[in-house]
Amino acid sequence: MSETGGPQGPQPTEPRDDASATTPTAGETEAAGRPRWLVPTIIAAAVVVVGVVVAIVLTQGGDEDATPSPTATTIQLESPAPTVEPAAREAETAFAASLPTSVLQYALATSVPDESWVDAGALEAYAETYTDGSGGEFAVLAGQWETADDAAAVVASVVGDLPVVEPEPSAEATATDGASAEPGPASPALPQSGDVTVGDEVVGTFTVVDNGDGTGTAVWSNATTVFHAVGPVEDVANFYAAFPL
Repeated sequence: MSETGGPQGPQPTEPRDDASATTPTAGETEAAGRPRWLVPTIIAAAVVVVGVVVAIVLTQGGDEDATPSPTATTIQLESPAPTVEPAAREAETAFAASLPTSVLQYALATSVPDESWVDAGALEAYAETYTDGSGGEFAVLAGQWETADDAAAVVASVVGDLPVVEPEPSAEATATDGASAEPGPASPALPQSGDVTVGDEVVGTFTVVDNGDGTGTAVWSNATTVFHAVGPVEDVANFYAAFPL
């Protein structure tokens, strides 16, 4: 302190050791602890690390364009297609033209007028077969009635004559002694029944059953039209679902 300064504090009674008052050398400082220049360097490095962490968090969470979050995707398998060319349909009415020439892997093989449903009141009807070219075949009756009530009455009559086959227990249910059954390919459980809808409007009913002999039957109505399909039981529900009418 200068002689013109403020009040002096208590003075040490003994003189300080000159060695303790000297400025430590760089080597002495490093031996005692971190050198003074390292403290601001550590602070700066910490700021850089924090900045990097914040940037990563913002990149992963805030910037959706840079790294979009993973989203669930649904993979749809391609529908099977026929391996044979469909036959030409001779009938040229509007109803006949609306009937498909292929359904999944099945292609139209034959088409002839059906007199049995015409005798039952149909305006027109056709007996058709669809083949997969490898022995699989669907026999389809397609008919059009004058009113939707007439079509519904035909469906009710046909469904009443269908066989009632109880579904077999699943392999898992019949496994014993702690053995677990290997899951097989998924196939729709039968029987099935319900409403046929177009948008939110109910336009008919459907029924799909297992005939118990390796074949299945699907019967449904769509407004004034009625369809009756018999084919391989493993394909019958999918055949009905893929039929465009």
